[in-house]
Amino acid sequence: MIETSLALFASERFADHVTPPGHPERVGRAEVMQNVAESFVQDGGTVIEPRPVTDAELVAVHTTAYIKSIAATSGRAVNLDPDTYASPRSYEVARLAAGAIVEAAAHAMAGGGYALALVRPPGHHAEADRAMGFCLFNSVAVAAAHALKNGASKVAIVDYDVHHGNGTQWMFYDDPRILYVSTHQYPFYPGTGATVDIGRDAGEGRTLNVPLAAGATDADYELVFTRLILPALRAFSPDLLLISAGYDAHERDPLAGMQVTTEGYRAMTRHLRVIADEVCGGRLAFVTEGGYDLQAFDECLDSTIAVLRDSPIGDAPSFKGSTDRAEAVIEDIISLHRAHWPSGVW
Repeated sequence: MIETSLALFASERFADHVTPPGHPERVGRAEVMQNVAESFVQDGGTVIEPRPVTDAELVAVHTTAYIKSIAATSGRAVNLDPDTYASPRSYEVARLAAGAIVEAAAHAMAGGGYALALVRPPGHHAEADRAMGFCLFNSVAVAAAHALKNGASKVAIVDYDVHHGNGTQWMFYDDPRILYVSTHQYPFYPGTGATVDIGRDAGEGRTLNVPLAAGATDADYELVFTRLILPALRAFSPDLLLISAGYDAHERDPLAGMQVTTEGYRAMTRHLRVIADEVCGGRLAFVTEGGYDLQAFDECLDSTIAVLRDSPIGDAPSFKGSTDRAEAVIEDIISLHRAHWPSGVW
């Protein structure tokens, strides 16, 4: 197998964010990521130690007051909301997580090849002035804003975490330079991400929500990608494609009710690599979000890396089974968006 260029951004320091016993976003996730990174190095891959995000980069999407409030947790254990915690070093770790995807995106933008940032805590629920859903800083949003300030005219974010990325959506809801696409279980936490949420003002039509009922399968996701997401990315033609890579839609995940397999995630990665090569010269960067069954998390990270390294890329898989959950929303989504896109997109 010939390998493409892929860089991982990872650090042992992601284990320094400590949550209470029994919490799903636990240190064991950092251990999985570190093991994946070490195996990648042993297989000849490049792993880059990330840098912390700067204040100037954070303030592009978060308020100064909020950043100071998270900084004030340093050295203490703080309950930020019913399920979001800061331990004594969580502020430093969250800054490192955001810095990792900023650097991964810059690596991709510079033509360095694909990039994958293995980070925790996750970020896509964090709003401009609020921590929630295990998230402190919205890492993917920081990276998108940084890219727009450093050469990108348009950035697309695809979020396949099982939970809707409310924070990412609201941060760019009126910005036509950002296309935000989310597939998520619905109704489900955090309660946002309805089909009618399509953006506001100049950003109308640039938020593409795909809410799927619990039980959605590989076949449902395959239909959503081929019928909705890939045509939208092709029409939007971003300069950079960022992926909020949440692996909690996996059938093994304890927090949700989807039926996506590791092969289903492999297929999503394949689609995203192919479309990135087509529309933005392969400028593609992933950042980890959720994924709370450690075996599934490990398998999905390995499959993501395998797809991004494989050259030539393997054949597209074929998924059999019901697509009822995808079919239930696709036409509604198209009808809501058609007026905001060129004719013939869908």
